[in-house]
Amino acid sequence: MSIFPLHTLDSLFQEFGYGAIFGGVLLESTGLPLPGESLMIAAALYAATTHHLDIFILVPVAAAGAICGDQIGYFVGRWIGYRLLAHWGRKIGLTDERLGLGRYLFRRYGSVVVFFGRFVAVLRTFAALLAGANRMPWHSFLLWNALGGIGWTSLYGFGAYALGHAMERISGPLGIVLAVVAGAAILAAVIFVKRNETRLLEDARQDMQREAAHAPG
Repeated sequence: MSIFPLHTLDSLFQEFGYGAIFGGVLLESTGLPLPGESLMIAAALYAATTHHLDIFILVPVAAAGAICGDQIGYFVGRWIGYRLLAHWGRKIGLTDERLGLGRYLFRRYGSVVVFFGRFVAVLRTFAALLAGANRMPWHSFLLWNALGGIGWTSLYGFGAYALGHAMERISGPLGIVLAVVAGAAILAAVIFVKRNETRLLEDARQDMQREAAHAPG
C-alpha cells in the first residue's frame, strides 16, 4: 500500500525521525491533499521491518499530528466560511460534489461524521475544514476529532506493524500467500470505500435537489 520506496523512507526517518510522520499527518489533516494514510502505514511497516522506530512512540505522535492538524483545519474553515470554501476549494481538491457531500453528511449525521470521516479518504482530508465552515460547535469537534484521530492511528499503525512483523518472520510459499491475501484485503477495502463514497455522493445530490426544489422563489 505504501507509495514510498524503502530507501526514501530510510532517508526520511533518519533525517527527521518521528517529526516526519507528525508533519505529514498534520498537513493532510489541515486540508492539504497529501498521502497521510500511506505515510502512516509505510511508517508502521518500516518500524516493523527495520526497528529504527518504536511503534509505541510512532502511533501517539501520529495521533497528535492528526488532532493538531484537524484543529488548524477547523479554525481555517470557520474563519473563511462556507462561501469562500465553495469558491476556492477546488484549488485543494474540494470539488462542489465533495463540498455538497460534506454538508449532507454534517446535516444528517452531525458530530459522528468527524469520527468516522477519519477512516474515509475523501473525508479525512476535508472533514475539519467542513466542520468549521458548517459552524460545528468546537467542543463537540474536539471530542470526536480526538477519538477519531486516536482510533485511526491505532488501527492503521498497530495493524500495519503487526502485518509487517508477521510477514518478516514468515518466508517461502506461506509468506507469499499471506502477501497475496493482504493485498486482496487492501483492494477490497479500497473498492468498499469507493462504492460507499459514490453512494453518499448520490444521496447528497438528491438532498441538494430537494433543498433547491423547496427553496422560496
